Amino acid sequence: MLRIPFDELQEKLAQVLRGLGFAGERAQTCARLFAETTCDGVYTHGVARFPRFVAMVRNGCVDVHAEPAVLTRFGAVERWNGRKGPGNLNALAAMERAMALSCAHGVGCVSLGNTNHWMRGGTYGWQAAAAGLIGICWTNTMPNLPPWGAADPCIGNNPLVIAVPRAGGPVVLDMAMSQFSYGALESYRQRGEMLPVDGGFDAGGNLTRDAAAIEHSQRPLPIGYWKGSGLSIVLDMMAAMLSLGNATHQLASDPLRETGISQVFLAMNPVVFGSADDAERIADEVVASVQGCKPANPGSRVRYPGERTLQVRAENRRLGLPVDPEVWAQILAM
Repeated sequence: MLRIPFDELQEKLAQVLRGLGFAGERAQTCARLFAETTCDGVYTHGVARFPRFVAMVRNGCVDVHAEPAVLTRFGAVERWNGRKGPGNLNALAAMERAMALSCAHGVGCVSLGNTNHWMRGGTYGWQAAAAGLIGICWTNTMPNLPPWGAADPCIGNNPLVIAVPRAGGPVVLDMAMSQFSYGALESYRQRGEMLPVDGGFDAGGNLTRDAAAIEHSQRPLPIGYWKGSGLSIVLDMMAAMLSLGNATHQLASDPLRETGISQVFLAMNPVVFGSADDAERIADEVVASVQGCKPANPGSRVRYPGERTLQVRAENRRLGLPVDPEVWAQILAM
């Protein structure tokens, strides 16, 4: 892996985006989101995904000039049309608006239809938590996960993000509906490593830890078996119903044509019924109770969701962002 300084990487991505027609500030923000994702250690959805994003701009699935538009308002709830604009910029704006609504009403909700892949979903949870707000968001995806009891991928791996603010480090859960996301499977395959637990089925219908076999069969294992399958279905329903947008079964199965998706962004003000001190105390007590559990393996420690992100972020800021040499060569060639 190469180590590229954050500012250098962001500027190179922004340069490519400006060449694709992005306006100056939008190019910088979009580039920053890609760089921050890699900086936080979510390598599959950061710089590594940038060439795919560029390909979708070039094939017309992403409109670089489009900005989301408000369609309807009802108190603390708004419905937006993403107009097939850049998914990460649309999502950033939608969560920002949900946060503003939560400051006025205690809770805010923005549903976003007709948008594109938001890249790392956790970005928008961190966004809310940094402002002292609870953030919840999810998206539907193209059909890439078999429902429980089926062999064909006809539901989405619909990521769900829940973020809780805390001065000592936000608690941020960012999870797909499969035990291992397709990005994680790709990483294990490229490293030649087996998964630590069963992650899906092979072509013969047998549970396996072989990432390549799961990619080939397209049968990743839903989290909690039937429970993850059911959660995927209801998240898809809610996103499509609230946005009046597409559901998973209406989306193309080609990753380069995955457009017109539906998302929901919720923000809640944790101090609406109490004080900031009360909220901080409760969060700290929960974290302390988790970290105080006896670890299963001697010498290890129990972590809360998002804890390691802060460590990886600091390390990558200091050493430079890890980037695959082939991906970096592709970006330089752009």
